[in-house]
Parts: sequence; C-alpha cells; structure tokens
Amino acid sequence: MSSADEAREPAGRKRQFPLLVLLPLIVFAALAGLFLFQLTLGNDPSKIPSALIDKPAPDLSLPPVDGIVRNGQPVAGFGKADLLGNISVVNVFASWCVPCRQEHPLLEDLVERVDGIQLIGINYKDKPENARRFLGSLGNPYRLIGADDAGRAAIDWGVYGVPETFIVDREGVIRYKFIGPLDPESYRSVFLPELEKIRSGG
Repeated sequence: MSSADEAREPAGRKRQFPLLVLLPLIVFAALAGLFLFQLTLGNDPSKIPSALIDKPAPDLSLPPVDGIVRNGQPVAGFGKADLLGNISVVNVFASWCVPCRQEHPLLEDLVERVDGIQLIGINYKDKPENARRFLGSLGNPYRLIGADDAGRAAIDWGVYGVPETFIVDREGVIRYKFIGPLDPESYRSVFLPELEKIRSGG
C-alpha cells in the first residue's frame, strides 16, 4: 500500500464517523417530532383525518352478543337500517380494554343526559362471557350491541383502536369521530358540543 493510500484510508473513516454519531440524534428528533405532533392534537381527535367523515356508515349487519340483556330484555345486534331516523352514538369497546372501563361512566351519563339519541356498541374481538361480565359489573347503556368477533366491522368503520366513538346523523352519515377514550374534559368540552351541533342540524 502506498503512502498516498494510507493517507486516504483514515480520511475515509473520518467521513463515516459523523454519520454514526448523528444517527441516534436523527432517530431521537423524529420520535420527538411525532410526540410533539400527538401533543398538539390535545383532546381534539377531529384533527386526525378520517376518510369516513360525511360518508354513509358501512352497510353491515352484526349479530348480537350472546346473553347480553338490558332492563331484562335481550339486546339485539345492529345493521345499517338501525342508524336511519335516529341520531346514533356508536361506541367501539371491549372488556379487555382498560380505557373502555374508564370512559364507561361517561357513556352512561350520555344516555341519561341527552334525549333523542341511541347508544350502539360494537363489541370488538371479545368473548361473549367477558362482555357479559364487563357490562354486568358496570351497567349496560347500549340499546343495541353488535358482535365483531373477527374485527372486520372495526376495519370497515376505520377504527384505529378501542375505544372509539362515532356520531351518526339521522340519514346514517358519519358526522364525527372521537379517537381514544373520552375523559370528563373531552366529553364536556368536545364531544357533547359536537353531538349538540349534529342534533340541531349543524
């Protein structure tokens, strides 16, 4: 190897070294940017785009969850026809979902507080006995509950993960989507105003 080659080899290594040093910094900056983006969304998931907003709800028919009752009567499944003529709040939930348990009192408050709406559940990838136990211990605010054992309905509704809650107008059109669990602040300051706007025809 000539002296010129020896001189070039260390220089080449020096050029590669800064890239290795910068790589963790680049990864950290990307993760920090993602975290900041999520923070700026705050409690307003309407900032997350959804292809289904202002589009008809999926045309599907879900069977009931076996053994679930409300006021002593079996709770039926639901299909597209059940969304017509009513303002519907469609909530995707599962017994194994901890945030679903946390938001549940707000769903019960919703059906007591707001007249003229129906609360419908999509029970996502759950076992019937677990769903029965979940609602048996917390109460069942749902008028209808469809069993989504394979998760196909959730895909059709564009669900990112449970829980998610949709507002559907009287024509069966999805007007609003709340991603993640409702908490008292987002329920009061975001969800209820959106629901009232849709109820009043806004």
